[in-house]
Amino acid sequence: MDQNIKEAIVRGETSLGIEFGSTRIKAVLMDHHFKTIGSSSYEWENQLIGGYWTYDLNEVIIGLQETYDQLRQKVANNYGVTLQKIGSIGCSAMMQGYIALDHAGELLVPFRTWRNATTSIAATELTVKFNFKIPQRWSIAHLYQAILNDEEHVPNIDYITTLSGYIHWLLTGSKALGMGDASGMFPIDISAQQYNEDMVKLFDDLIADKGYPWNLKDILPKVYTAGEAAGFLSEAGARLLDPSGNLQAGIPLCPPEGDAGTGMVATNSIKKCTGNISVGTSIFAMFVLEKDLSAVYPEIDIVTTPDGSPVGMVLANNCSSDINAWVGLFREFSEAMGLKTDMNQLFSVLFNKALEADADGGGLLSFGYYSGENITGLAKGRPLFVRSPESRFNLANFIRVHLFTAFAALKLGMDILTQKENVTIDRILAHGGLFKTPLVGQKMCAAALNVPVSVMSTAGEGGAWGMAILASYMVNKEQHENLADYLTTKVFIDADTEGQEVYPNSTDVNGFVLFMERYTKGLAIEQAAVDYFVENWKK
Repeated sequence: MDQNIKEAIVRGETSLGIEFGSTRIKAVLMDHHFKTIGSSSYEWENQLIGGYWTYDLNEVIIGLQETYDQLRQKVANNYGVTLQKIGSIGCSAMMQGYIALDHAGELLVPFRTWRNATTSIAATELTVKFNFKIPQRWSIAHLYQAILNDEEHVPNIDYITTLSGYIHWLLTGSKALGMGDASGMFPIDISAQQYNEDMVKLFDDLIADKGYPWNLKDILPKVYTAGEAAGFLSEAGARLLDPSGNLQAGIPLCPPEGDAGTGMVATNSIKKCTGNISVGTSIFAMFVLEKDLSAVYPEIDIVTTPDGSPVGMVLANNCSSDINAWVGLFREFSEAMGLKTDMNQLFSVLFNKALEADADGGGLLSFGYYSGENITGLAKGRPLFVRSPESRFNLANFIRVHLFTAFAALKLGMDILTQKENVTIDRILAHGGLFKTPLVGQKMCAAALNVPVSVMSTAGEGGAWGMAILASYMVNKEQHENLADYLTTKVFIDADTEGQEVYPNSTDVNGFVLFMERYTKGLAIEQAAVDYFVENWKK
């Protein structure tokens, strides 16, 4: 047992980051040297109910408490300390989506997640009105679509927020949101570091004839930048997080953030011209821009870093869900054969088979569209695997193609940044579960993007660790110390976080180009499959 860590825990010289990801709720307790003291997780999954992808907010509470309880027990077992004091806390979650509450704080409609592709009319109209890209998953698109649909709950709205903002509100009573997550609710004025006032007025004017008892600014959370205090753990919040009653109230909370913001922090990608890629249920790449883009592109979102710099973001709704489903099938087979299966080993064995494959995946084709995909214009998802009699159908090619397709939709947006906007990408830092198997995910990503790829040592839990860093920054920064300097000179100065850098191999790059030719031609097949299943699935 490390006595110094034990004493730091007793004194409360720690930071806690909690992140609600698409498939796991994760918590990381970190010391003041940014080393992980303990971590925990809780698995959950979204559901398609009434045409909307959603999570039961009761499970938000269950998962929050279970994750914290696991962490509390690990600290007690490893250091003989009952966790009572924490120096700072931060909550993050999947960006965007729509949580609408009434005056009593009750949910008006089930939580509508980022995954929904049900707001195309609203998103298109607002994009034209604002001359600014409004993605379907943004909160304002969900709100405006509900207005266009004349949904009964809209006049009763008192507050709308994201999942991270909702959790923060439960713990503190504060209606706050970090700038990175807020930039996925409504466009941000970079100079003012607040919601764009001109666009707020445009929106209010657009819906004025509805006569709602609210205007937009009344129902949006307050925007905070990284480093600001955004509330304190209330007595009710402390009991909610730790029903055992040991955790003390009064702990400061930093602004809640989205998983994109925590990914930028965890990969030290806050400065201009830096970039990172995050993979999970969705996949997104973020590049901090030197200048505004020359046009509005449907494939590129403009958001911000947690400290307010503009970011070009390419996000595809689908990444690992279909891969995970196939690996689950292989697990069932191995267990049917009487073999005990370790999932980490299974992923490692299967992913490494991809290195033995034909460069282009042997003529196979896969669309991992578990949900709709905005970049390719598909409103609904139907995972699809296609092969011809001439295809070389073996395990290695099968796995390689499924890894390739995880990057395919993202690649379409990335090409716009590099080819039309001349954004230079010298290297990219990556994190997320797909990169936990050494080298394989890096090689596939390097082939897809044709840039060197480094993977963080915190690849599996980067978001929660990034959130803990933001919480630490709030209480430990020096006067006038900006976030970029804090990361460079303190967090990453001695840490071996980037691991091995993998450079693109020309054979792999050419193989991915051939795969993308099949992929883009095959989009018509995917659309036909969606149309068929939507029309006939329930007959």
